[in-house]
Amino acid sequence: MSVTAVPLRPVRRAYLVWIWVAVAAAIVVAALLARQGDAALLREARGPGVETTASGLQYKVLVPGNGGAHPTASDVALINYTGRLIDGTVFDKSQQPAPMPLSGVLPGFAEALKLMPKGAKYRFWLPAKLGYGDRANGAIPANSTLVFDVDLIDFIPESVLRQMQAQQSMMGGAPGAMPGGVPGTRSPR
Repeated sequence: MSVTAVPLRPVRRAYLVWIWVAVAAAIVVAALLARQGDAALLREARGPGVETTASGLQYKVLVPGNGGAHPTASDVALINYTGRLIDGTVFDKSQQPAPMPLSGVLPGFAEALKLMPKGAKYRFWLPAKLGYGDRANGAIPANSTLVFDVDLIDFIPESVLRQMQAQQSMMGGAPGAMPGGVPGTRSPR
């Protein structure tokens, strides 16, 4: 069996240069289009009614709420929320009201919750330094600005919540729990 080689004509150097220029241009255009999406959302964060705190947290009051007291660092807030990236990608959403201890959330999220009265709905823009910083977290890339829509339903001191949980466990645990604990184990009482 014989193989006949078909020689390829050499490509002119000018064509190679044009191909590399086209690839570089495509990369630049893709980067500009990606930044346009970010810029649109960042424009919203700089729009009317948006306030900026000393830390760089930006927020907008969507529903003012009942006024009065605000959560503190030692409170647990009951909230509904949606978290998304600056490009609009949702990375987390509460399915029902979620309890959030302010001492256990992102620094920017805690700062934001402390601004809200009961019944309020706010939108927050957390710069990366108030969120996850230069570390990625699941669907959240490193150095991401995070956008949250939050409804503050209620809040109570964490000590009151712990007291309520202790009373509940002394009365036989969670509703529907079997007295005496799990079958086959020794009760701690």
